[in-house]
Amino acid sequence: MTYAEALTFLFDQLPMYQRVGLSAFKKDLDNTLRLCKYLGHPEQQFRSVHIAGTNGKGSSAHMIAAALIAAGHKTGLYTSPHLKDFCERIRIDGRPISQQAVVNFVLNYQNYLSELKPSFFEMSVGLAFEQFAETKVDIAVVEVGLGGRLDSTNVIIPEASLITNIGYDHTDMLGETLPEIAAEKAGIIKAGVPVVIGDYNPETLPVFEQKAASENSEIILAQQKYRIEKKESTEQHQQIAVYENGALRFDDLKLSLTGSYQLWNLPGVLATIERLNEQGFAISDDNIREGLESVQKLTGLKGRWQQIGENPTIIADTGHNIEAFQEIINQISSYQYQNLHLVLGFVQGKAIDKILSLFPKDAYFYFCKPAVPRGMNVAEIAETADNNGLNYQTTPSVKDALRQALAKAQKNDFIFVGGSTFVVAELDQI
Repeated sequence: MTYAEALTFLFDQLPMYQRVGLSAFKKDLDNTLRLCKYLGHPEQQFRSVHIAGTNGKGSSAHMIAAALIAAGHKTGLYTSPHLKDFCERIRIDGRPISQQAVVNFVLNYQNYLSELKPSFFEMSVGLAFEQFAETKVDIAVVEVGLGGRLDSTNVIIPEASLITNIGYDHTDMLGETLPEIAAEKAGIIKAGVPVVIGDYNPETLPVFEQKAASENSEIILAQQKYRIEKKESTEQHQQIAVYENGALRFDDLKLSLTGSYQLWNLPGVLATIERLNEQGFAISDDNIREGLESVQKLTGLKGRWQQIGENPTIIADTGHNIEAFQEIINQISSYQYQNLHLVLGFVQGKAIDKILSLFPKDAYFYFCKPAVPRGMNVAEIAETADNNGLNYQTTPSVKDALRQALAKAQKNDFIFVGGSTFVVAELDQI
């Protein structure tokens, strides 16, 4: 069996949420539990951190993993979706697993998988946990795929849990109110396991407090413990000061992730690292500095406020919901430029009327369709753009849309590419 054939089995035979949407969403953990039992319960053979949230969970996972790697711990990392290749989802010390590992998994278990009929995500989780157990990682950082309570990753008992924030995304599956969504995310809180809350509001905090109390779990409100102050920013780093309980902890911490929204993620990351230190992982301040200064180098993270061109400046970012776009627009406004060009594509189910209303009306828009079944047709986007009075062009291709923007832009203009992870994934520069 070739790698391509193994991927065909994973992608096409069984549903994949990122491609087809709601029909791939499973309403229980039965298949995951059966698969883990068949694999010899790999989820019980490594220590872990579990991360849920509407925005920031992937970046937070990579930052925590970077600090662990810098401290010398053999570190597994499971995130989704991937940008270029499936193997990116499962990393050991920042390196994707081999294609042969994927082939072996399908070859070894194909008959059972065909009988069980798990979802794509359930199979991916089984493969990740098997790899973490086989390679004997010291710890694995595991990002929730969707929600929390019913997510396939929610069979681990971690050393600590982190919930980054709550926003309106996937409301067709997770609930239409913030407390309903928070309850789904809070499903990762386990008995006696400390949970870090990265961000909260008066609607969501009682949900977290009630769940933590019912599980006898310590709850840590990261924003109360840590205050982040941005000092300066370059194309390579943000330099920040960190105050812990009012006292200066770091006065010149460098963060290689340059998106301004990362400053909202950092308190949760630091509080989670503190919990890991209490569990004996010995992550020093120097390890934290090294990890945060080299997140992309240590973990392979891409697509988070990533500069892919200059003269004109070109930034790509995978943010894809209203809360993420609010932060993206705030950061765009901090740049000096003559004209703004926006290369945007979306997937079905996004509130594009609200999203497009956030952007400056004098920008140039280039709408495209990411090449996945859930990709939103440009005609639908165009209708909304007309209603908002936007100046736009449409093209079926992400690459063509960027070429159109480059053809029109001047050297001192700004081009943003995003709207969906799948738009960023199609860029050659990523």
